[in-house]
Amino acid sequence: MNPRNIAFIVVGALVAGGVAIAVVFASTGGDATDTASTATPSATAEAPAPTEDAATESAEPAEEPAEASEEVAATPGAYVDYSPAALEAAEGEKVLFFHATWCPQCRALEADIQGAGVPDGVTVLKVDYDTNQDLRAKYGVTLQTTLVHVDDSGALIDRYVAYEQPVLAPSLAALGIAGS
Repeated sequence: MNPRNIAFIVVGALVAGGVAIAVVFASTGGDATDTASTATPSATAEAPAPTEDAATESAEPAEEPAEASEEVAATPGAYVDYSPAALEAAEGEKVLFFHATWCPQCRALEADIQGAGVPDGVTVLKVDYDTNQDLRAKYGVTLQTTLVHVDDSGALIDRYVAYEQPVLAPSLAALGIAGS
């Protein structure tokens, strides 16, 4: 190895989507033939040459979080299977949909939910009508396709039976949920 060669290492970190990636660049400062003769083929294939942009990016401080504005963005609408944990984790307006696989109106309402989507700020939780008798009793549900609007603690706000018109938008409007 030529004594004029000076080894240096540049270490940079990139944070993308909450995952830190460390990148190490090494060079010997000699000409290309010296570097090629001392480096292993895998090392030269894996380590890309540093660029001016990479050095500049790693030197810049991370972006500060945006200041909270007075207006909160609506959470995207969601359609999920019911569980006590899912009910607790749900954001925005919470609607329990008492669904039976054997019920044609339930299947029609579910197809509408999946096709049109759930409005922002609303979570629809699909409750199995046949296996959740205790939940049916709690909310006074006597017919499948019943939608139950509940508050954050799970207390009943309103109830609507969508049997005659199994479409989500008018059902949410009947429950008094805005934006539907």
